[in-house]
Amino acid sequence: MAKFKSVGVLTGGGDCPGLNAVIRSVARACFSHGIRVWGVRNGFGGLVENDIVELADKDISGILPRGGTILGTTNRDNPFSYAVPHEGGYVYKDMSQQALTNLRTRGIEALVVIGGDGSLRIANEFDQLGLPVVSVPKTIDNDIPRTERTFGFDTAVACASEALDRLHTTAESHHRVMLLEVMGRYAGWIAFYSGMAGGADVILIPEVPYKIEAVVAAIKARRAQGKLFSLVVVAEGAYPVGGEMTVARIVENSPEKVRLGGVGDKLAHELEELTGFESRCTVLGHLQRGGSPTAYDRILSTRYGVAAVDALVAGKTGTMVALQKNSIVTVPIRDIAGQPSNVPLEALHVGRAIGVCFGDEV
Repeated sequence: MAKFKSVGVLTGGGDCPGLNAVIRSVARACFSHGIRVWGVRNGFGGLVENDIVELADKDISGILPRGGTILGTTNRDNPFSYAVPHEGGYVYKDMSQQALTNLRTRGIEALVVIGGDGSLRIANEFDQLGLPVVSVPKTIDNDIPRTERTFGFDTAVACASEALDRLHTTAESHHRVMLLEVMGRYAGWIAFYSGMAGGADVILIPEVPYKIEAVVAAIKARRAQGKLFSLVVVAEGAYPVGGEMTVARIVENSPEKVRLGGVGDKLAHELEELTGFESRCTVLGHLQRGGSPTAYDRILSTRYGVAAVDALVAGKTGTMVALQKNSIVTVPIRDIAGQPSNVPLEALHVGRAIGVCFGDEV
């Protein structure tokens, strides 16, 4: 059994509903083992900048239902390639040893990293340097492998599903084609789940390149049946057969240079031209990442936080806690960092059976 006396916790990458719930459960589980807890502010940058503060029970009181993270976060700072001011600009240096020194100075012996794909890669590098690390899978996109759910996903789906319910009434009133563009990066989990929950007629995801003629045929078929409106959910990473994903912009000197977005508006213009039916697009954007987590995400976050501390105490470091068959297990970080997790095509069977168009069949 590991004998850690002091543990650090940080939130890396984008914000996500449930982050505070994980921080709370990590801290309380540590307190029950007599372990001191330190919060690293603003992601991995806090390790380099020595922005680390000890957490007391009062610091985590009342944060379970709060969105965001009390520690702050960023998706820009990587200690292994850290932006250091130089001659009016920046140079990128490996500051990982400085980060380790800052931890040692406070007697912090292990680290709980709450984050998505980018954070997992950094956590894996620290593990290889000998720092005991346990990760918690965080992303609304649900695109981390070896776990059936990441916390934050359920809240994002609930947000998108409610948006579809609202779009349904205005679409029906005005006889329009209403499109909802949702997040998800290169995976279609949010689009698929919210589309199914919200009664979408067309769901377009990156896993299935779409044919515009198939989407047009589905919408016209509904009109022929007297259904004068249609709901289309499109993942930000969806793209046509033979085409490419729609890029909103390129951000240099960022770990995520390619920012997807705009496919919904583009598709709305195409559909209006090809069908003659008035079409409108709503981009849900960062609304999916904000606000209070659902009950499911609060419970999952709490389970993950406790499991992360259990793994540390058991000496199971270099791992990520994961949900498999409703049980929390640990999997090696090195086996999952940088790997994708996409919607399995067999999952689309239910949608096809009730008439949902996925853009690949006319």
